[in-house]
Amino acid sequence: MMYIDNILFAIILIAGIAFFAKNVKKLSRNIKLGRDVNRSDNSSERWKNMAMIALGQSKMVKRPVAGFFHIIVYVGFVVINLEVLEIIIDGLFGTHRIFSFLGGFYGLLIGSFEVLAVLVLIAVVVFWIRRNSIRLKRFVSSDLKGWPKKDADTILYFEIVLMSLFLIMNASDLHFQEMNSGNIISKHVASWFSSFNDSQLHLIERTAWWLHIVGILIFLNYLYFSKHLHILLAFPNTYFADLNPKGQFDNLESVTKEVKLMMDPNADPFAAQPVDENAVPSKFGASDVMDLNWVQLLNAYTCTECGRCTSSCPANQTGKKLSPRKIMMDTRDRLEEVGKNIDANKGVFVPDNKSLLNDYITAEELWACTSCNACVEECPVNISPLSIIMDMRRYLVMEQSAAPQSLNAMMTNIENNGAPWQYNQMDRLNWKDEN
Repeated sequence: MMYIDNILFAIILIAGIAFFAKNVKKLSRNIKLGRDVNRSDNSSERWKNMAMIALGQSKMVKRPVAGFFHIIVYVGFVVINLEVLEIIIDGLFGTHRIFSFLGGFYGLLIGSFEVLAVLVLIAVVVFWIRRNSIRLKRFVSSDLKGWPKKDADTILYFEIVLMSLFLIMNASDLHFQEMNSGNIISKHVASWFSSFNDSQLHLIERTAWWLHIVGILIFLNYLYFSKHLHILLAFPNTYFADLNPKGQFDNLESVTKEVKLMMDPNADPFAAQPVDENAVPSKFGASDVMDLNWVQLLNAYTCTECGRCTSSCPANQTGKKLSPRKIMMDTRDRLEEVGKNIDANKGVFVPDNKSLLNDYITAEELWACTSCNACVEECPVNISPLSIIMDMRRYLVMEQSAAPQSLNAMMTNIENNGAPWQYNQMDRLNWKDEN
């Protein structure tokens, strides 16, 4: 019977890891659909960002209440799941608490795990109350209805169940309770089972043990479909984030060359220019996810849907349609749609007469943005909704000539008068004569 349990455990473990690996491969494929961009510079600064922001949670604590409880959940969930290593060894080889030979140190570890489990339960309850009872504004917006709201609550329920199973598993384990070392919390829970005999306690412990490890494997594979994918992607996302000052935008090389040619008095505009296929993009800006770069697509998958970006957006605060969070969610949804299209057509994308622009994100949303970078500053994992907005604006202006009338008037004035204002170039210096 013991060997059957070990074989069954091995099958479940391999199946869970294999399904996760399959989804990781699909995730990588989808991100690589984006244009190439070089983010290999200044590795020391990038490692520092990852350590401070992803690991150290430095931007989370800017909002202290949410930051404090998030750190508890983050640390607790990561540290507690170190015990998964022991569970895997026990499951594969039929041992029981293989690391208990560590004696007092093992008791210290499990004791800290139990305290953290209780703290995680408290933090999760606080998060649930903030979302469902207090109903903070950024959690009840129109872009969080349906699946996004269910997803957030599902994760909270998952964490409650997993932490509870961990404590029940310890409380009903006679061997562990007899050690009387590390059972800081579970010894009090054990009193709930005082009316059960040894065989019943063993059944409860085994049931909690199996449900705990299977639950962890289910949670692992649920991540791909959830906003909680940021648990894994926050690290590469903060590493590959743009290191340039937030107000600095990149220039299209082909446009820069044209402007320089126009400004060079010695240049012959009719002379044949060297052919450089890489200098002229097939499309200016972005209308669909394949036009964005791979870091922007990584951003979309990393989005935590916390809404800090939207709550700090001045356009959103003044009633405009723009929500930076929705920009990221729409980008991820469209990317998933493209990925499913590729899967259904044996690795080839078949045009579906849809695009990120218009079908997901409207021009009204894009032009509402003030490009103030508040969303970029607020994001706890260094996501840049603004970069996507600006690339899609470029498409509207340079490919469709679909800029707002006020912007078109300004660009026409610059072209004709050399200034944004509508007056003759000869009158540009009249201001100096007014005094």
